[in-house]
Amino acid sequence: MKPRLFSGSATALVTPMTDSGDIDYSALERLIAFQLENHTAALVAVGTTGESATLSDEEKREIFRFVIRNVGGRIPVIAGTGSNDTAHAVRLSKEAQELGADGLLVVTPYYNKASQEGLVRHYLAVAEQTEIPMIMYNVPTRTGVNLQPETCRRLADHPNICAVKEACSNLAQAARTAALCGDDLAIYSGNDDLTLPILSLGGQGVISVAGNLIPAQMAAVCRLYQEGKMEESRAMFFNYLEFMEAMFWDVNPIPVKAALARVGLCGETCRLPLCSMEEEKKQKLYAKMESLGLTRKTF
Repeated sequence: MKPRLFSGSATALVTPMTDSGDIDYSALERLIAFQLENHTAALVAVGTTGESATLSDEEKREIFRFVIRNVGGRIPVIAGTGSNDTAHAVRLSKEAQELGADGLLVVTPYYNKASQEGLVRHYLAVAEQTEIPMIMYNVPTRTGVNLQPETCRRLADHPNICAVKEACSNLAQAARTAALCGDDLAIYSGNDDLTLPILSLGGQGVISVAGNLIPAQMAAVCRLYQEGKMEESRAMFFNYLEFMEAMFWDVNPIPVKAALARVGLCGETCRLPLCSMEEEKKQKLYAKMESLGLTRKTF
């Protein structure tokens, strides 16, 4: 079995921004401290939830540096270094490694619509030029390409490719990947609302959007399941399921930033073309948060 970067719930950190669109490092420091206090297993910096698509390489490097320094080795820091340009992904990955990242999250190349052979060559190019573990990230609704189980099997043979973040929303596909790859490739849910089903297939946990606000609860869902306390895990999962779904009532990370702003952890500003949540949806989100006790008083 390959070493696991983490087991349980990792949070896909938002990138907090000021009203002018600059990175708000004071808020980012608060968010990191909140995560560390609430038992998240790892932090993913500059993933989809971190608005990687509108961050410059200089900003990405600075965020990696800041998160790594503030975490101080207490939990793994995983750097989102994917790109639709393989050379660019290699360069960012090497820089993240040099800055001290514990692992890489590399999304399938978007827009290009690479073939499965192209995906193999892309991931091998990154893996062969870095030395830290890589998690492949399959999210076809955003990239236009689906990383097939048979392709995962080929890539699982590389010692640096340790896992896949599966966000295809197809449990049959995830099951086939698990069956083909076994202990050679860990599977993490890329969808909060599929955390429990992925765990039931032998998955190691989740890379969570909801975990920005409920890290302890997402951690508990995974821990209880892994301890064999299935009913308790299921009860926790069902209790927060609608909140997990609410994180996708608009394009991620718009809802989770609105939720974080509601409790004062950071502002809700996203960079264009992402904009604020519609007021009707926002009020519905706030009502769901109230019903769960997720209010300013609890943070």
